[in-house]
Amino acid sequence: MDLEKAYALISSKLTNWFESFIRLLPNLAMAALVMVIGVFIAKFVRNFALKMVRKVSHLETINRLFASFMYILVIGVTLFTALDILNLDKAVTTALAGAGILGLALAFAFQDIAANFMSGIFMSFRHPFNVGDLVKLGNYKGRIEAINLRDTALISLEGQKIIIPNKEVFQNPIENYSSTGIRRLDLKGRVSLTEDLEKVRTMTLNAVETLSERDTKKEVEFFYDEFAESSITFDLRIWMQDPEQKKYLSARNNAIMSIKKAFDEANIIIPFPVRTLDFGNKSNENLLDVIKPEKPNE
Repeated sequence: MDLEKAYALISSKLTNWFESFIRLLPNLAMAALVMVIGVFIAKFVRNFALKMVRKVSHLETINRLFASFMYILVIGVTLFTALDILNLDKAVTTALAGAGILGLALAFAFQDIAANFMSGIFMSFRHPFNVGDLVKLGNYKGRIEAINLRDTALISLEGQKIIIPNKEVFQNPIENYSSTGIRRLDLKGRVSLTEDLEKVRTMTLNAVETLSERDTKKEVEFFYDEFAESSITFDLRIWMQDPEQKKYLSARNNAIMSIKKAFDEANIIIPFPVRTLDFGNKSNENLLDVIKPEKPNE
């Protein structure tokens, strides 16, 4: 191939490309305009979504994640519109289809991480507890330290830090001691079968009436439960005005001490369990004579 033919071929190619570019200029200008307008709309949607989601969710990480998702969604729609103007949407659709298959494979590989992540998002809207609340999550009781996208950090009553995956938190019962602002103290006791039950009831109620931790707006509840071995059991329910664990333990301690003191002053007997030992001696012989060792033959 001589230089003239090569020059003619290159010149023809460049001319065709230039003509195609000239024909494409209106589409390029329109696509650029669509992108500029789309970016402004995406920013507006992001700010509006952030403002609205903050009304239902107090987890700032989730709020910003949702706002960013809305921003990316609008940008994606804008980008596809611009590519459609340039007649490039089919090529991008093919590439996204391949990316979708790859994303599906990754979703199966990281399904536990995804489950924890989605549970964190649902919890931010469900809002079962706040940072600082005293809660019981499964077998763990403590105070919430942090609520993250993948896990929840708990400081136990013994002072240990416990990290619980959000999937476990979301799918199991949650006991929140701080949400209602009140808590009930339940005590079980027993008295002898020979005691005056009305007197026991009155003495018990009077003993806990002046507890400083008690919620005076709610009455103390006293119920006899059952006939037990050599005793009658009862349940005592005291409502507290502060659900904190230290106050709960203090109230239980003071209630037990007050009841014991009142029973001692009134000579009310708290019986011990009675056990009968059977040695299999069916005759009327003295037990000491039965177990007395025999004297050796002289």
